[in-house]
Amino acid sequence: MRIFYAALMLLVMTTFAQAKIHTEMVEYKVGDTACEGYLAYDDALTAKAPGVLIVHDWMGMGPFAKKQAERIAELGYVAFAGDIYGKDTRPTNPKEASGAAGKYKKDRKLLRERAAGALEILAKNEKVDAKRLAVMGYCFGGTTSLELARSGAEIMGCVSFHGGLDSPTPEDAKNIKAHVLVMTGADDPSVPPAQIQAFEEEMRGGKVDWVLTAYSNAVHAFTNPAAGNDNSKGVAYNEKADKRSWEEMKSFYQELFGAAK
Repeated sequence: MRIFYAALMLLVMTTFAQAKIHTEMVEYKVGDTACEGYLAYDDALTAKAPGVLIVHDWMGMGPFAKKQAERIAELGYVAFAGDIYGKDTRPTNPKEASGAAGKYKKDRKLLRERAAGALEILAKNEKVDAKRLAVMGYCFGGTTSLELARSGAEIMGCVSFHGGLDSPTPEDAKNIKAHVLVMTGADDPSVPPAQIQAFEEEMRGGKVDWVLTAYSNAVHAFTNPAAGNDNSKGVAYNEKADKRSWEEMKSFYQELFGAAK
């Protein structure tokens, strides 16, 4: 009996040792714009898995978005961190980031096109079940995720982490086919109560299945350790909100897709 259990444990340990997260940069085009995204999945996958598009914050497709893609892949999904700005735009400071993000916030049609282009790349991947897709994003990426949903994209879920909730065309909520999960900081100056109220009215008007969670003592960018810890700046990391929001996202995906791993 001891020999049997020893052999079983060796098999389990070998299986875990062999499984690893495969990552690669993926070049693609949206219209005439060259983009570069980041694909991540567990190389032990043997069947098509749900695909999750991750949209970067205002600093563009970089280390934070890549890390989140890897974490999503560890859950058993195929993750793709899309590139909204294009591969030639990689902000290096807040001023550049503000300019890059502002361009797309002013042109929601272009923002939707770039997000749809990234979603298409994910959906076409041979490891992805194209009927089980979701989008998630951080800050600017949260705004983008909601815009993709408002466009009528064929996605099951839409998740926003501390993203802007405003919409120049709230009537587009009627196009949303996805279940929506919004997680915001209760003290986020970028998402004031009036914006939250308008968003809730928009979702109700569009008859959307939505959830909005506000985390106490959290301000903008509460999931990003690089944001520091000074709430008075309106941007700060909050470990408790970060962990709670990740668990809420996991439950959301489990409800949509079933147990992945």
